[in-house]
Amino acid sequence: MTDTSTSLDALRQRIDELDDNLLRLISERAECAKQVAEIKTSSDPDAVFYRPEREAQVLRRIMALNPGPLNSEEMARLFREIMSACLALEQPVKVAYLGPEGTFTQQAALKHFGDSAVSLPMAAIDEVFREVEAGACNYGVVPVENSTEGVVNHTLDSFMDSSMRICGEVVLRIHHHLLISSNTRKDKVSRIYSHPQSFAQCRKWLDAHYPLAERVPVASNAEAAKLVKTEWHSAAIAGDMAAKLYGLDYIAEKIEDRPDNSTRFLIIGNQDVPMCGQDKTSMVVAMRNQPGALHALLEPFYRHQIDLTRLETRPSRTGVWNYVFFIDFKGHHDDPTIKTVIEEVRPHAAELKVLGSYPIGVL
Repeated sequence: MTDTSTSLDALRQRIDELDDNLLRLISERAECAKQVAEIKTSSDPDAVFYRPEREAQVLRRIMALNPGPLNSEEMARLFREIMSACLALEQPVKVAYLGPEGTFTQQAALKHFGDSAVSLPMAAIDEVFREVEAGACNYGVVPVENSTEGVVNHTLDSFMDSSMRICGEVVLRIHHHLLISSNTRKDKVSRIYSHPQSFAQCRKWLDAHYPLAERVPVASNAEAAKLVKTEWHSAAIAGDMAAKLYGLDYIAEKIEDRPDNSTRFLIIGNQDVPMCGQDKTSMVVAMRNQPGALHALLEPFYRHQIDLTRLETRPSRTGVWNYVFFIDFKGHHDDPTIKTVIEEVRPHAAELKVLGSYPIGVL
């Protein structure tokens, strides 16, 4: 045997030994998860098994300890899947998302909860809210803002009438591809289906490459991918999950106009989330229509050095030309400083509702 063959055999033997150890340790972890479930169930029949703050702490710890050569995000994704599978032994998490199957929202749900979660598609954002509020699903995933096209107003409006709490967030890099079915000729594409947001995010590329093609807006990119399966002259703008689900071919990849195109999704649920150390809080405030209202809202945040990460306005449903403010800021509502800021804002507000405090997105 050559020295190279000897070295390869030794490395393969070492990999087998490591795989044996990994199998043993993962099995031990899964057994611990089962015991946790038994203890929780015996003391509380309505026990909560999924703990967002605990998961965030574990993933951040793994990323901090990671020695490489795998990068920290890849390592965290591996542990996310292990945690997801172990949680399924305790109690599978049921997650409602804005469907249909194959959307970016489903991709965000699986990124956050792992592939062992049970994901259920809903036809509209308000249906996601209703499913979680009724207890049919443990959590819901809804889009809230895109880095190119801005806020998703339907999601913000749904919070105004809902008792749902925000339990987490996930940011997803959005890559759009131009897809066709196997019986479509690339040079005969005369119609393109996609969600209006995706058309907006790919406007320049489409103008340059398919200026004469009819652009047909549909409810989701997954629906667009499904439509082109039966047409010989059409294409769809959609992501990798939809392409795989419907067996489509790629004409062009990553056609979004901005390479940093990302969408932020919110995780909604029925429970408050305890502090994890790196938290964010969202709240909605209806200010009284009087001079200095915006200053009264923002000044306490400035004085107490609280980092505002987002401020959006929506028309109020209680009066013409009245507005409500959706605010995201760093910190947890149980933190004494945050409590002080909220209480200083409250006297100036016609209505104030904390939508939730939750871990800042890890992945």
